[in-house]
Amino acid sequence: MNSNRRSFLKKSAVSLAGLSAISVLPSSVWGATVSPGEKINVALIGCHSMGFGVLKQALSFSDTNCVALCDVDETVLNEKAAEIEKTFNQKPKLYKDFRKLLEQKDIDAVFIGTPDHWHCLMTVYALQAGKDVYVEKPMANSIEECNIMVRASKRYNQIVQVGQQQRSGFIFNQAMDFVKTGKIGNLRKINAWANFAYGVGPEIVADSPVPTGVDYDMWLGPAPLRPFNQNRFHGSWRHWWDYGGGMASDWGVHLLDVTLWTNDDTSAPEKTLVYAGNTFHEKRARETFDSMNICFPKKNLAINYDLTAGLQRGPWDMLYGIAFVGDDGTMVVDRSKLTVYPEWDNKLKKFVGEEYKYTEGKESHNEHVRNFLDSIKSRKTPACPPEIGRAAAMHMHIANIAGRVDEPVLIWDDANNRFTNSEAANRLIAPEYRKPWVLPTI
Repeated sequence: MNSNRRSFLKKSAVSLAGLSAISVLPSSVWGATVSPGEKINVALIGCHSMGFGVLKQALSFSDTNCVALCDVDETVLNEKAAEIEKTFNQKPKLYKDFRKLLEQKDIDAVFIGTPDHWHCLMTVYALQAGKDVYVEKPMANSIEECNIMVRASKRYNQIVQVGQQQRSGFIFNQAMDFVKTGKIGNLRKINAWANFAYGVGPEIVADSPVPTGVDYDMWLGPAPLRPFNQNRFHGSWRHWWDYGGGMASDWGVHLLDVTLWTNDDTSAPEKTLVYAGNTFHEKRARETFDSMNICFPKKNLAINYDLTAGLQRGPWDMLYGIAFVGDDGTMVVDRSKLTVYPEWDNKLKKFVGEEYKYTEGKESHNEHVRNFLDSIKSRKTPACPPEIGRAAAMHMHIANIAGRVDEPVLIWDDANNRFTNSEAANRLIAPEYRKPWVLPTI
């Protein structure tokens, strides 16, 4: 957060003038200065839902100021600004164009809570402007955008935290301790699942006029031009490939992240086996899948992910969760509890080890945001840097692509950034941005 760091970034940017993204970013952002004292000045882009919740977590700490808000919906923008003023006695500047927000010189860090198709571009622009970034998961809406964000975070040497908050939660850190110290024996396989009613999408409605006060063209941004439909807007946009990856990427990224954590694995899956279908009894407004079975064969174990939208119960009588299957026991985890079921030794006629239960867990957004703020001050790597965010997102993007091209097995060559057995899948690696927006080249 010192001025020398930003001075260096300004000089570095001049030598990188060939980057396609810079031509769209206002040049005045390079005059940014650092806020005085120990306060961290933060801004939020995308105020409707999760982004605003994360911002409130940040403002619960005394060392944080909200100095700017941005949203394409004037109603949302004004409502959230009024709430910030009432609850925290702070009056941020308001914007409908995030590029104008990035010109504000006193911003230290930006929270990005927009739909997924905006994550990459906004993160790159913010990094170019010398801002640290907290970006919601999944890190981006495509494989190539994830790659770009990893490269950009390294190029601009900024702090980037991906919103996979379970990395900062007690329950999941406890789970990692159990696995990595052998408390359930040799890990054989991992089964993750998610069953949620919302995953089938909303009921179908007709296209309609753009609501008053909404800059719909800016909301679409680099995504293809479509008529306005409320089912593609607030709350349900992630059911459409233009903006998100459905329940697979929404919950899958969280759950798969924890499974990869067991081996500190930040690689993309070499092989992905997928069944993807739409089996819900009623036609709904969505393109994404309501039923998926996915297997990621790893070197020493298999990771399985089972998704069934429209249901509210699942294995172990849990809506969602992860079961770590070891020789000496199975550990079952969600955000509120951890249970170890010891394995039965048929020769000794007794259980191996003892049952363990912890049932006082909670959401860990607060801890994850605190970790981000501490990283801003220390300049140390946060709990979930882009490399980790990329790995989780890559697993789910590849699974979704397999379903979209009807290819039950996809083989990924990470060194060459391509699939070796499907040209149709290769065409979905990178998005085609709608003009005048340009996919950054880092």
